[in-house]
Parts: sequence; structure tokens; C-alpha cells
Amino acid sequence: MENVHLAMEEDDLYSGYNDYNPTFDSEELENDVGFQQAVRTSHGRRPPMTAKFPGTAIGARPLATSFGSRIPMVSSMGRPVTGAVQDGAARPMTAVRAAGYTSSLTRGSTFDPLGQSRGPAPALEAKNEDTPEEKIKILEKKVNDLIEESCMAQSRGALQLALEKAKEAGKKERALVRQREQSGNADNINLDLTYSVLLNLANQYVNNEMYPEALNTYQVIVKNKMFSNAGRLKVNMANIYVKQKNYPKAIKFYRMALDQISNAHKEMRIKIMQNIGVVFVRMGQYSDAITSFEHIMSESPNIKTGFNLILCYYAIGDRERMKKAFQKLISVPLGIDDEDKYIPSNDDTNSNMVIEAIKNDKLHQMERDLKVLTEKYIMTAAKLIAPAIETSFATGFDWCVDMVKSSQYVELANDLEINKAITYLRQKDFNQAVETLKTFEKKDSRVKSAAATNLSFLYYLEKDFDQADRYADLAMNADRYNPAALNNKGNTVFAKQDYEKAAEFYKEALRNDSSCTEALYNLGLTYKRLNRLEEALDCFLKLHAILRNSAQVMYQLAHLYELLEDPQQAIEWLMQVISVTPTDPQTLAKLGELHDSEGDKSQAFQHYYESFRYFPSNIDVIEWLGAYYIETQFCEKAIQYFERATLIQPTQVKWQLMVASCYRRSGNYQKALETYKDIHRKFPENVECLRFLVRLCTDMGLKEVQEYTTKLKKVEKMKEIREQRVKSGRDGSARSRREGSAGSAEMDVKAESQPESKQLSPLLDSGRDSSHSSNSTKGERLSAKMRSLPGSNEPYEASSPKEIDASYVDPLGPQMERPKTGAKKRGEEDDFADEELGDDLLPE
Repeated sequence: MENVHLAMEEDDLYSGYNDYNPTFDSEELENDVGFQQAVRTSHGRRPPMTAKFPGTAIGARPLATSFGSRIPMVSSMGRPVTGAVQDGAARPMTAVRAAGYTSSLTRGSTFDPLGQSRGPAPALEAKNEDTPEEKIKILEKKVNDLIEESCMAQSRGALQLALEKAKEAGKKERALVRQREQSGNADNINLDLTYSVLLNLANQYVNNEMYPEALNTYQVIVKNKMFSNAGRLKVNMANIYVKQKNYPKAIKFYRMALDQISNAHKEMRIKIMQNIGVVFVRMGQYSDAITSFEHIMSESPNIKTGFNLILCYYAIGDRERMKKAFQKLISVPLGIDDEDKYIPSNDDTNSNMVIEAIKNDKLHQMERDLKVLTEKYIMTAAKLIAPAIETSFATGFDWCVDMVKSSQYVELANDLEINKAITYLRQKDFNQAVETLKTFEKKDSRVKSAAATNLSFLYYLEKDFDQADRYADLAMNADRYNPAALNNKGNTVFAKQDYEKAAEFYKEALRNDSSCTEALYNLGLTYKRLNRLEEALDCFLKLHAILRNSAQVMYQLAHLYELLEDPQQAIEWLMQVISVTPTDPQTLAKLGELHDSEGDKSQAFQHYYESFRYFPSNIDVIEWLGAYYIETQFCEKAIQYFERATLIQPTQVKWQLMVASCYRRSGNYQKALETYKDIHRKFPENVECLRFLVRLCTDMGLKEVQEYTTKLKKVEKMKEIREQRVKSGRDGSARSRREGSAGSAEMDVKAESQPESKQLSPLLDSGRDSSHSSNSTKGERLSAKMRSLPGSNEPYEASSPKEIDASYVDPLGPQMERPKTGAKKRGEEDDFADEELGDDLLPE
């Protein structure tokens, strides 16, 4: 215990911090005798502290401390400081060797460890480009750059520029070869560069469709034995012969390429054999094509070859082999992962992140595209062979469905059934189509929705809107996100004139699928019916951005601008319609009408004349052209148009009166008299005809004047009696209405509320209400114009201006909702609901 010491009693844990070494006491240096002695004795004799290398940032400047110039000093004990001078010589400073100091310091040298005092480094020695080796290297680089520029130009679509660069590369490469030969390095010719130049030049010739030049370039490569594997380029030559439709030579070169490719390149050989089979199909040699395709299906089966094999068997009419080929087609392995692989699990976060990353990558997109292409081939093959493999179409389709159900494409069976119904529709067997589609009502929701959508579409075409509405609801209940079902539901509501509700269904369809052009078109028509023209214009402008060349969309835009009283914009859109459908007579007539309203008669005449040329049965166009020629004092030319109007409407007396009037105005009074007499025989009670006959006979001094005068008075008297009867009948009906009972009033109301017997398609009649008044106005305009044409001093004018009333108002009005694409008889009703309001029947 006596050796144990308690720390808290004897040891101070914080001792020593206040201890001070007097050596570091700078305040007592003046009293330090040893320090002062060292200062006095060594001052001025120590060499300056400089480095071996001159030119540093310090230079020759002496190092200084806070006490002035730094000089070697000795300690208070008399020991010289490191670096002190002994007899004028520098002491070696080995301790700081790594900082650039050296033992060979001399008096007057400066500290410059980087050697900057020696000045800038000398310039690099310039290459001598006059040597043959340097010239060859520069030329090789230029050739490679030109090849690269040619390829980049081709990728941008600048084919002509790519060809020019390839030709320039060829010239440079030939100059390079000559330069090597002149320098004696002919053995060192770069064959890879020559091959690249020739191959790129041949490819650019092919891209520019310069096939003879391309074949010559390929021949140069193929015939050169120094190029290894050049025989493969015979495939390219065979492809050119296929484009030139020189099929025998193409097969020859394909076979030559096949002979030069070893069995190790199995995939390449399969592709060449597939090309051979396709060429045999184009030549009509189906048996040879079958040989090639069967070999491929036995070695390396693929979807395209299996489909081509079915086509060949179909061409030769071999039923059994068609069935076997179809079974081979649906058994081809695709080699793609199941879709379940891309469904994330809830447990592993890392795997979920990986799945999210690969869910839409290029590989998965390629797999989806391959699957879609495979399903397309299978569906097409089934539709093709179904009528041929069995005695009836239905039996064949059922066999295909059974085969698909037992394969890896079991989900295609339902789509095949729907295609069966569509085939019935194409065969005009609507009852079978409906029965087939009704079998899907108890199946899964996706198929049920597709079938119900098609049924709704069919019933809508048949104007059975109740059934159409029922199946549209069924389709929506099965799949609320089906845009086709929502669109059809909107159509049925539109047919019931509930436009606000129809617009809501169309909007919902667009929210589910923004690319549903049918819903967007119908929404525009709905806004048009609601007189919300600006919103309708927005819809059709969006649709025009999607369907750039749709004549219907552009026609709707033109009509909307006309309703918005912007005729110039309407004319511009109609001109775009003409650029797409230059032979549409209705659009041409509308252009003529707009130009006429703007006062541009020459342009109006041009468009009306073109419309008449494509569709010479439009009464409105005939009327305008006839009036135009009368206005321009070419009555002889107007005769042919009014004669055509007489042929179209033989019961309308006004056209025949116009023909007679044209003869009279042109001075051919005898022909005019004969025409009026012919009119009188057909219409003996026509007052205007009798007046002209009286006037003509009087001026020509004919004996028939008394006869026609008597007839005229008799007809006028009968006309007055009829007018009095009509007037009295109107007065009596007015009194009966005032005194009528409540029952009769109720019947009148019912009679007035009856709808029109002819229901027009929602897509066609929306413009008629808005344009009917304009059409009537147009007829009144023409009537007034034609009445005012002859001057007051012309002979043989009737006392009443109503004699030349050529106004004709079509009871249906112009069809403004969509342009006609073909010539149809006046009043013939077009039904485009199956194209615009109803969705496509195909399940895609």
C-alpha cells in the first residue's frame, strides 16, 4: 500500500500546460548575450538563402521575418543554426531536399524549382507534310471522312448528297492507290478502305435507284479475289434484280450467294431461302415456293414463312395441307416472355424497380410488336382458309377456332368469333351476324363489350335506336373505358336530339382514348347543332391536326367559317378540300356560291362550270350558269343549260319558258314561237305562255292571235275564279279555327307535332336547318336577278315581271354536313352514319 498513490491527492492531471521554455521568449532576446554575440559576429557573412533553380516567384528577394532580414543565428547555447555559413561555404541542406534544395547551392543563385527562369519551351517541331508517308496518311483520313459524311447524309434522307460524297470518296481512294504505287508501297494498299468505298458507292446508287451503276459496282467487288466474303454481296445484286422484276436472274444470284455461305451461318441461309420462296411466289411457281418454305419450316420455323406457306397451299387449292400449315403456324414458338413477368410484386422493392424500368423498354416493345404481328397473321390466315377448307364458311371458321383454342393463342379464339360475325356482315347476312354476336353476352367483359358495341352499331344503321341504345349500355357496363361503346351511346342520344347529353358521352370517350376521331368528329357536330360554333371549330381544328387529308373535316371547317360570316376563310378551306378531292361537284358548287356572294363572277363561273362538268344534274348549278350567260348577253349558250333542266324536271314549266325566252332574246323569233306553242300544248293553262304567244303573233302578223287571245282571257278568268275560291276557303277555315271545339284544336296540335316521315342521318341533316334559309335566299336572289336582266325597252316583254321566275328551292337544301364524293341524283338520300357515327366493326 505504501507504493500506491492516489491521483487525486498527489498528481495534477492539468500540470505542465503553463510550463514555458525560455528559448522561445523573444522579448528577452535583447538581453540574451549569446544571441547578441551571434548577431554581431555572423551578420553579413552568410550567403543569401536562394535555391538552385532561378526564376521562381520569390526570385532573388531575401527571406524576411518579423524582425527584418533573416540571418543565421545561434542559440543561446552557442550552437550554430542549420544552414549557417562556415568560412563562406554553403552548408548542405539535406533535410529539405524534396522541396527543390540541393547541396550545390552557389552564392547568388535563386529559388526556381519549376525552371521557369529558363523561358518558354521551344516550339514543337513541325511535321514535314512533303514526305510520301504523311501525304498518304492525310489522304486516307480524307477518304474515311467522306465515307462517314456520305453515310450521315443518307441517314438524314439527303440521298443525292450522299451519292456525291460517295463518288468523291471513290476519286480520293483511287488517287491514294496511285500515290502508293508511285512511292513504291504498292504492297501496303489498304484493301479494307477500298472495299468500304466501293460498297458505300454501290449502296448509294441503290438508294438513288440507279440500278445499272449499282450492279456494275457490286461486280467490281465480287470479281476481286482479294476481298474475302465478297460473295455475300450477290444477295444485294439479287435484291436489285427483284426490284427490276427480273425474277429468273434474281433466283440465280440468290442461289449463287447460298452456295458461297457455309452452313455455319444458318440464319443467313434461311433468310436467303425465304427470299427465293417469295420470288417464286411472284413468278407464280407455287410448287417451287412451297419447297423452299417447307424446308425453312422444318429447319427454323417462323411466323412469316408459315403464313406464306398457307398462301401457297391456298393458291393451289390443297385443303389438307392448308390445315396442316395452319397448325404449324399456330405452333411456332415466339421466344418471348409472358406478360406476367412485367407485373410488379408487392414484396421486393428492388425487383419492382427493375420491372418498372424494363416494362416499356425497347426489348419489350419489340416483343409486343412481334406478338401483334403474329396475331395478325393468324387472324388473316383463318379468315382466308375458312371458306376453303370445309364445305361451308361457318364450318371452316369453327375448325379454325377449335385449333386456336388448343394452342398458345387461346385468347384469339374470341376475336375470331367476332371476325366471323363481321364476315357475315360482308356477305349481307345480318341475321347470322347478330346471332353470332349475341353468343358473347355471357362471356368475359372484354369480348362482351366488343360484341355489344358491334350490335349497337348494327341496330343504329337499321334505325332501331332503342336496341342500339340497349346494346350500347351493355357494352358500357361490360367495359366503361371502351371509347367505341361510349361513342355509340352518344349516337343514340344524338338521334333522340338530346345534344347536351350526347356531348357528355363523346367527351368521356375522348377522355378514355384521345385518338378516337369518331367521337371528336361527332362532338364537333353536336356543338354545331347547339350553335356553339367556336367550340365546334376547336373540335374540327384538332381533328384536322390528326387527319390532315380528311375532306369531310375540311368541309366542316369551311361551313363553320361560313356560319361565322368569314367567307374568305371558308373559301380557303374549300380550296383545300378541292386539293384532296378535285372532282367533288358539291364542293365546287359551294365555292362558286361563295365567290358569287363576294362579287367575284369570274371565279364563281369557273367553279360552277367545273361542278356542272362533273355532275350535270344539279339544278342549282344549271340555274346559275343559265342566268350568268343571260346576264352576259350570251343567250344562245344559256339554252343548252335550260334544256338540260327541262330534261331533269320535265313537269316544271319555268325551264321551258326560259328556253323560249332565250330564243326570243337572241332574235330567233320563229324558234321561240314554236317553243311557246309546244309549251302551250303541254301546259294549256299557263298564262305566261299565252301572253307571249299573243304578243309574238301580234307582232309577226299571224292569224292565230285571235285564238290565243280568247284562250288567254278564258284562262285568266278561270284563274280568278280559283283564286276567289281559295280565298273564301281560307276565310272559312279561319272562322272554323276561331269557332272550333277543344277536340279539333287538340287534333290540330297533334297534327302539327308529328315528326317528318323522313329521318335523316345525324351526320347529314345538321347543316340543312341552318342552310335552308340561305338556299331560299339564294333562289330569291337568282329570281330577282333574272327578272331584272332584260331592259325596259326590249320587245316582247310580259307586263308582269313574274314570267321569268327561275327561282328553284330544293326542299332538302344543300347537304352541308359532309361533301359528296360522287355524283348522285337530286334528292337521293346519302347515309354515311356507318362511317362517321358508328365505330369500326373490327375488334381492333
